[in-house]
Amino acid sequence: MIELNGQPLTLDQMEAVAQGRESVSLGLPAKQRMEASRMVVDGIVEKDEVVYGINTGFGKLSDVRVPHCDIERLQLNLVRSHSSGIGKPLSVPESRAIMVLRANVLAMGFSGCRPLIVEFLIEMLNLGVVPVIPERGSVGASGDLAPLAHLALAMIGEGEVWEGETHLPAAAALAAHGLPPIKLGAKEGLALLNGTQAMAATGGLAIRCALRLAHVADVAGAMTLEALRGTPVAFDERIHLARPHRGQAESARNLRDLMIDSEIRRSHLLNDPRVQDAYSLRCMPQVHGAVRDALRHVQEIVEVETASATDNPLVFTDTNEVLSGGNFHGAPLALGFDYAAIAMTDLTSISERRIDRLVNPDLNEGLPPFLTTHAGMESGFMIPHVAAVSLLNESKVLSHPASVDNVPTSGGKEDHVSMGMTSALKLRRVVENTATVFAIELLAAAQGLDFREPLKPGKGVMKAYEKVRSLSKPLTEDRPLYKDIARVAQAVQEGEFE
Repeated sequence: MIELNGQPLTLDQMEAVAQGRESVSLGLPAKQRMEASRMVVDGIVEKDEVVYGINTGFGKLSDVRVPHCDIERLQLNLVRSHSSGIGKPLSVPESRAIMVLRANVLAMGFSGCRPLIVEFLIEMLNLGVVPVIPERGSVGASGDLAPLAHLALAMIGEGEVWEGETHLPAAAALAAHGLPPIKLGAKEGLALLNGTQAMAATGGLAIRCALRLAHVADVAGAMTLEALRGTPVAFDERIHLARPHRGQAESARNLRDLMIDSEIRRSHLLNDPRVQDAYSLRCMPQVHGAVRDALRHVQEIVEVETASATDNPLVFTDTNEVLSGGNFHGAPLALGFDYAAIAMTDLTSISERRIDRLVNPDLNEGLPPFLTTHAGMESGFMIPHVAAVSLLNESKVLSHPASVDNVPTSGGKEDHVSMGMTSALKLRRVVENTATVFAIELLAAAQGLDFREPLKPGKGVMKAYEKVRSLSKPLTEDRPLYKDIARVAQAVQEGEFE
């Protein structure tokens, strides 16, 4: 049980809730802060003061005064009108991550909503009543308005929720659990809609997976190096102490550890005519390490965002003030996710170059052409390499940053937007591509090791080889490999090669 008090959440905690491994509760300090901020909002309503988001329109319509009798209707209309998401829905884990992040930032007590709102959201989360949230339609300024509106729509009993692989009317799902739909008070619809939690959840889960892949890069690279009878000299600790980037040192250490007690290395240690390997082998610590450091930077951005009040206006109970600002702007996340996508594409690129060296008869150190003993009659790993190139090309296209774009919205009031949700969705696809390319490299490298028998690779590489072989038997003759690739890619994403 994770108690939410508006504290920073780690990516591991977010993922645990997203995957249903952890439930959540609302802490007493958070409840008390929320009650205090709600009193400020109630006071404004009672005094009939004009305050944005409480008794005014929104965006370009912020100058329109809303009568006291229509305040609750205003919140309802806000949720309904903004539920204009487009495209296929986010996955259940992504939607669950949005729910826990939204609950946590509201628990900070800056949003002016009742504790009842967060308690209801938490109850839905713990019961598995997960809103169906279309993945497209957010420009990432005023937050993720459309995705978060679909979250709120389910809470008021008018949207849809997941029922296995299908969708169920939210009203029916709430009724089945004895939950009457929530009735929104002043500012509460806006508090639910205004924020960066859709992009933070989608991109944050992608970053968590990417961090796993940064380790798998070392595993796949070491396996390829062994299959190509390469040298680990470039991973010598002294080289990396001379350029002390944290990620580079970690990657070099991993590569050394993976190749401990390698019989393949010992077999050519004294009579190897090569002075050094190609960059895709020799520079693995520098490239893999740079990606690690980039991902850690973006991880820090996301984890800060998990405990950031990102709606507008914000309620400050120490002075009883309600202040309008721009914390909903997704620039920190948008820039970070674009950076991460570029880093992961570079990781995919170096993996593809290693795959080429495994299958290319001009480069593969005596291995059979395309890793088949019947070249010409059989194609072996020729087309898996082609598939890797295809995915790399897609990732290169997706590495164009979304954050550099801007199209003003809301009648020009929202004249600079982040496109952060686009950045998050692109990153998710790039990470998926990277996992699949690693799967192809692992399969090809395992096939290369089969041709080095009876010599065995290092202990760490041998462990990874055995994992590959538990998912895919050796390629003794041509067969469809798409299922093998999918199985290994899934294992890669789920951390089975860590």
